[in-house]
Amino acid sequence: MPYTRHLVEKGSSQSFVAKARPPTVTMPRIKALTTGSIPGFIDVVMNLNSPALLEDNLIWQAKTAGKRIVFYGDDTWVRLFPKHFMEYDGTTSFFVSDYTEVDNNVTRHLDSTLKRDDWDMLILHYLGLDHIGHISGPHSSLIQPKLLEMDDILKKIHSALVSKEAEGSLPYLLVLCGDHGMSETGSHGGSSEPEVNTPLVLISPAFKRKGKQQRGPVVEQVDLTPTLALGLGLPISQNSVGRVIPGVLEETSLRDQLRFLHLNGHQLSCLLKDSVADYEKDPGFEQFRVAEKAHGNWMKLYLEGNTSEVLTNMGKKVLKQYLEALAAMSSALSKQLGKYDMYSMVAGMVFVFQVSLLLILLLAMPEALSGAASVDLPVLSALLSLPFYLLCLLLASVHVLVCTSAESSCYFCSLSWGLVFAAVAFSSAMFCILVSIATRRLPLGRNPLGPLWSLSELDVLLLAGTVGHTLSLAASSFVEEEHQTWYFLLNTLCLVVFQDVCRKYFREQRGPGGDEEPILPSKDCRSSARPAAGIYSERWLALATPPFTLLCCRLLRSLNQTGVQWAHLPDVGHWLNSSEHKLVLSLLSAFCLVLIYLLVQRRCSWVSKVALALGLLGVYSYRAAVGNVLFPWQHAGRTTSKGTVEARFVYVFVLGILFTGTKDLLRSQIITADAKLKSRGLWEIYSGLVLLASLLFRAHNLPVLCCCLLIQTLMAQFIWKRLHYDAAQTTIMHYWFGQAFFYFQGNSNNIGTVDISVGFVGLESYVEAPAIFLTALSTYAGPLLWACHLVCYLSGASLLNYKSLQWCISPPRLKALYTMSHIHLFADTSMGPVLACPQEQIRV
Repeated sequence: MPYTRHLVEKGSSQSFVAKARPPTVTMPRIKALTTGSIPGFIDVVMNLNSPALLEDNLIWQAKTAGKRIVFYGDDTWVRLFPKHFMEYDGTTSFFVSDYTEVDNNVTRHLDSTLKRDDWDMLILHYLGLDHIGHISGPHSSLIQPKLLEMDDILKKIHSALVSKEAEGSLPYLLVLCGDHGMSETGSHGGSSEPEVNTPLVLISPAFKRKGKQQRGPVVEQVDLTPTLALGLGLPISQNSVGRVIPGVLEETSLRDQLRFLHLNGHQLSCLLKDSVADYEKDPGFEQFRVAEKAHGNWMKLYLEGNTSEVLTNMGKKVLKQYLEALAAMSSALSKQLGKYDMYSMVAGMVFVFQVSLLLILLLAMPEALSGAASVDLPVLSALLSLPFYLLCLLLASVHVLVCTSAESSCYFCSLSWGLVFAAVAFSSAMFCILVSIATRRLPLGRNPLGPLWSLSELDVLLLAGTVGHTLSLAASSFVEEEHQTWYFLLNTLCLVVFQDVCRKYFREQRGPGGDEEPILPSKDCRSSARPAAGIYSERWLALATPPFTLLCCRLLRSLNQTGVQWAHLPDVGHWLNSSEHKLVLSLLSAFCLVLIYLLVQRRCSWVSKVALALGLLGVYSYRAAVGNVLFPWQHAGRTTSKGTVEARFVYVFVLGILFTGTKDLLRSQIITADAKLKSRGLWEIYSGLVLLASLLFRAHNLPVLCCCLLIQTLMAQFIWKRLHYDAAQTTIMHYWFGQAFFYFQGNSNNIGTVDISVGFVGLESYVEAPAIFLTALSTYAGPLLWACHLVCYLSGASLLNYKSLQWCISPPRLKALYTMSHIHLFADTSMGPVLACPQEQIRV
């Protein structure tokens, strides 16, 4: 931006680095710029449909003072300040696929507005630069032309203001700032340095600074609110925690500087009184009182006409005291606003956990799902038990102890004692009921001849890993880098499964007599029907599945850096998305799409297979249209498009596949009761979701989807099915894989990693419902696909594979009554249902 750089270097400006507080999304940042307060994370949700801002703010103060305000740009301003602008024209900020029309809609008003004299404040909020970041990142080739466009607009505005000043109008003030920064991926919302560091340039003939300024000093973004308010002669917003920027006051007299700082300090001290109970002990408040008294003594000498050097030194000392007091009070208020009511939050979490656990236990009971649905809850016995009264006494004591010793009030402590006692009694009763249900359900001590709740190594890992991950979320560092936890658990799971395969395929393959006996029978228990070569190859494929899964996970970890601490580091995704490696990305994308088709089409009807093939071809066409990959016959100078036609072409096949699968599913449930038709319907619905995910995924993320399907196929064929893992084990494994693949996509617990550009694939304008649906589907595609695969896998398996182990009758395990022609079914209560087997399989 050469013209802007010229203004900064010439000396008629003040430039700073303004640090924004997270969440760094548009609505909270506008709120911070106009109110000076620190918004909460609930404003991220409110950003989707911003309500009118009722809090005291700079725009309301300007309107009340009679200022005529004109606005063009992001319609978030219009929703926040619905009746404040004399003239406005808003453009939607959510249609990120458009980075030209949104800015042209602002610029088209500029020439006529700058010629008029009927306004006092003009606010312009351009969106193109932000949208380019969402589409292609901060290193896109589109960034530089957009910055030059913004520089020309700034030149036009500045030239018009200089002309008006020459005609005798008041000195102007031109403020250039950003509401937030941009991460390495082009998104925003988190707390990384590129996201919170924003430019702030104030241009005015009132600044007479000499010399060339290098990098500007760092200030808080909320400091702009009191600075603008005092510069415009307006009251500072009541909830502002900002402090006036000292560099802006350099050209004013010492008396005016002290007056501005005193006004700012008075506003912060009043806010401190309302926010902190023992505000008088706050160091910043005490220092402000000292500075205020010194200011009074200085004013007395000043009014007496004292012009000695003592007065100047005294004024500089008061100025320093004011600045230190403002910094201390602002810091104290920011910390106070950042505190959370931990006691009330823990109490609420306990209530939610107890109710959720009770519902899960009820749904897990077979009698709860039967037609009669008669469930015996031990409510009365729990309320009459001694532990219930002891627990009530303990929780009440904890409540009294916390509420009497807490330095700040909390919501739970402000409730009446009647409500608190009811909550304590409810929590104690829920706990006793849950314990009573658990003791009834556990098989401990019920079968003295059998084992007491024996757990395998895999069971211990799944239980300990899930509980350990839940406990790790109590620490913020584990939340920020949660992907490391899932990567570790997934690697450990692969090693344990590998050990399980070695044990069951190789160590336990021989019978008691030394002869080989297949430990893992086929579905119909006729292992003799399978050739020995097939069994031999199956063993080695099963043995290779865990190491192959481990290798895939390691490669996917390198594809996208995620988390908070190391998200800025380069990764394979950055390398693939660079312009010089577009051919490599094109070949990789084509290979992944072909492999996706081969993995998904196996269980679909021929109609769905054709639709899937055409849909995947449309996916590649869409990526070529938007410029991510290359067609062999595509011209190098061809301009990119939005790919709307190609994306809608894919949507047609997605809807067709989903319709076909839903039709088969309904027919199997209502008309034919065919289990095979039901399974095919579920797999077709799953294939439709895979096609939709392949369209929404960025080109470099297609290997993530490809590895997801490949691991699912191998694990289902050689691990879960052949090793007879039960439903609980399979479900937890799917959950672990789904969570890990969420992070393999490049997602994190940082809101800045949400890719909102996928919400507009195939859309020509902003439509809220499909945009939210597509964004959510793309973000949680990993967990969703693994959950859908779990449903399809369990529905296609025999119930005996999951409710009990399938065993063929053999003498080492069972006693059997048999005749010359067949074997009678023998039920052993310790082993569950047993399948009858042909007589030829009995080894004598």
